[in-house]
Parts: sequence; C-alpha cells; structure tokens
Amino acid sequence: MTKRLCAVMALAILLAPAAASAQIRQVSSSSSTGAQTVNFSLGYFAMKGLDSRVEDDVLFNNLQNGQPLLFEINDFNSFVFGGEYLIGIGSNFEAGVGLGYTQRTVPSVYENLTRPGGAEIEQDLKLKQVPVTFTGRFLFLPRGSKVEPYAGAGLVAIKWKYTEIGDFVDEFNNIFPGDFRADGTAVGPTVFGGVRAPVGNWTVGGEVRWQKAEGDIPIEAGFLGTKIDLGGWTTNFTFGIRF
Repeated sequence: MTKRLCAVMALAILLAPAAASAQIRQVSSSSSTGAQTVNFSLGYFAMKGLDSRVEDDVLFNNLQNGQPLLFEINDFNSFVFGGEYLIGIGSNFEAGVGLGYTQRTVPSVYENLTRPGGAEIEQDLKLKQVPVTFTGRFLFLPRGSKVEPYAGAGLVAIKWKYTEIGDFVDEFNNIFPGDFRADGTAVGPTVFGGVRAPVGNWTVGGEVRWQKAEGDIPIEAGFLGTKIDLGGWTTNFTFGIRF
C-alpha cells in the first residue's frame, strides 16, 4: 500500500510541472486572443439633406441664391475606405482609433444662365474628407461570442478640403474663371452601432455611423457661405483580424 501511494505521489510530482505549464499557456492564450483587432471597412457616406444643413452652408447657398447652380446634395455621397485599431478592455468594452478617406467631385452648371452661344457655364465642386475617430464601444455579448452586437460613441476630427473650379458669373452677369479653395479641420460627435461575427482569428460584420461636424470657411475665400456641413450617415461593411 505504501509503495503504491509513493508511486502515485511520484507520478503526480512528475506530471505537475507539465500540467501547470499547459494551464499557464491556456490562460495566457485565452486572455490575449481577440484583445486587439485591426479592423478595415468599406462603406458609403450619405451627407445631410438640403433641409437639415447648418445655417450659411456653402452647398445650400450655391443652390439657394439669385443665380443657383444645378446639382444635388446627394451628388456628394461617396464611398468611404477606412481602418481602425481596437483594443479590448475586459470582455465587453473596446477603445479604438480609426482613419478614413472619402473624396467626391461633382460637376455643375448654372441653372438659369448660359453663355451667349447657349453653351453651359460649367464648374467642378470637389470635397475631400479624412476623418480620424476616437471611440469607445460596448459589446452586448462578451467578446468571442458567436455574434457580437455593439454600440459606441466618440469624437471625429475631419481634415477637409473643398474647392470650386471653373467659370462663374458675377453680379453684373460677367463670366470669369475662378479657383476657390478652403480647408480645415472640423471636430464633432459620432455614434454608431453594428454587429460582427468571429471566424477564427477574423471578424466580419456591418455597421452604421452618424457624425456631426461643421467646417469654417473664411469670408475672404470668396465662397457663397462661411460653413460647410460635413454631417451625415455612413453604412460600413467591416472585416478585421484579431491577435
């Protein structure tokens, strides 16, 4: 009996380091897997409509003046490419920083004016946005669940540039070439919600984001407005890799 007990104790002593090592590896793996994610997104940005734009918005004023241009606000809707780094805080929270890019050139003409021969008076209106986002999100189910619905909020800082290049008409109906430019950084809130599903070390999902931001345009820039409203909705397809 004593020999058998000694043998069992000796076997337990020999196996203990291996079991402890395996347990350590398992705990380490489970605590780090999925804690960090590099996320990529491809989406579509829809700007705020004409009736809800900020006061003295340059696009609104281009459409609502004595000699309006002929285009629509939704002509500036565009595809968005982005990336985001997320880090887990516990099993239900994440903090992130992201970067995006969108650009759109919209051709326009005067709605009621033409050249003496009947040709259109043409311009190109171009808006570029590079948003940087700082966000926090709450996972309604713990990270690693079969599906992971979430909601979040944060701040967006948008580096923007807006130009109007082409031919224009002054108050005396004289046609002249113009090259008007303005740029800056607009900061505002963003809120979002979505759902994703882990597939091995990858995630795939969908997301909807709302942002509110207004850029300031100097009077001396020569535009028909001193603001540019950058608010709107973005619908994203997302995919990421966890490590």
